[in-house]
Amino acid sequence: MRIVTLDAARAATAVEWAAAEGWNPGLSDLPCFLAQDAGLFLAVEQEGALSSVISATRYGADFGFIGFYIARPDRRGQGHGMAVWRAAMARLAGRLVGLDGVVAQQDNYRKSGFVLAWNNIRFGGVPAALAVPAAGLVAAGEVPFAALAGLDRGVFPAAREAFLRAWLTAPGHVALAHVTSGVVDGFGVIRPAREGHKVGPLVAASPAVAEALLAGLLARVPGGPVFLDVPEPHREAVRLAERVGLRPVFETARMYTGPAPEIRAGQLYGVATFELG
Repeated sequence: MRIVTLDAARAATAVEWAAAEGWNPGLSDLPCFLAQDAGLFLAVEQEGALSSVISATRYGADFGFIGFYIARPDRRGQGHGMAVWRAAMARLAGRLVGLDGVVAQQDNYRKSGFVLAWNNIRFGGVPAALAVPAAGLVAAGEVPFAALAGLDRGVFPAAREAFLRAWLTAPGHVALAHVTSGVVDGFGVIRPAREGHKVGPLVAASPAVAEALLAGLLARVPGGPVFLDVPEPHREAVRLAERVGLRPVFETARMYTGPAPEIRAGQLYGVATFELG
C-alpha cells in the first residue's frame, strides 16, 4: 500500500467514484479542478489499483479544502481511507482547512480538529420559469475578469483565479454577469452534470440581482432537473431556491479547522462546488 498523486488520467477515477456515490459531478469539472492545483488528488494504491481517493486543494499559502473522500466499497474497513486522509491533511499542513462533509460524519471530522460553521443544502428539481429581465444581464466574458474575481473573493476565503478562469469558460458552462449603472454586482455559472444542470457559484449584491441571474441561467439551458447548493443560514438564498420550485435533496456540514473565515455571506446564493468549496 502506498500514497500516490494522481495525474489527470487517473484522477478521472475519483470523478467516476463520486458519480457512483450519487454526487452528480459536472461533465467538465476535472480540468477546472486541476487548473487550480495539479496535485490535489491523492490516492492509496495497492497492487497497482486504487483503493481510496481524496482531494486536498491548495489555495494560496493559507487555505485548503478537502473533497472527494471515497474508499472503494470492497476495500473499506482496511485502513486505506484513514491513510489517504492523513496524507491529505499533511499536504495542507499549516493552513486553515475546510470541507463539506456528510452531516452524520461530523463527529469523525471533529476528531481531526474540524468545527461546524454552517450547513449547506442542495436544492434540486425541475425549476419553474422565471421572467428574464430585459436589461442588466451580459455574458461574463463581456465584463472585466477582475470584477468577477473580486466578487468571488468576497464570498470565498482565498483567491482562486486559475480555477475561476477555467470554470467560466469550460465546455458546456454558461456564465453570466449582472451590471447595474456600469457596476458588475453579480455573476453566476450553470453547467451540465451527470444528471441535469448545476448552478454555482451564484454571487449577487441583492436578492433581485440573484433572481435575475438565476432566471438568465435557467433560460439558457434545456429543461430538466437543476441543482443549487445554498448556505442554510442565508434565508434569502433559501427562499430563492424554494420560489423556483426546488426542494432539499441533500445536506452537508461546512466545517473548518479553525474559526470560519470572514466572507460576504449575504452575497453567496450558490456554492461553486462541494468538492472545492
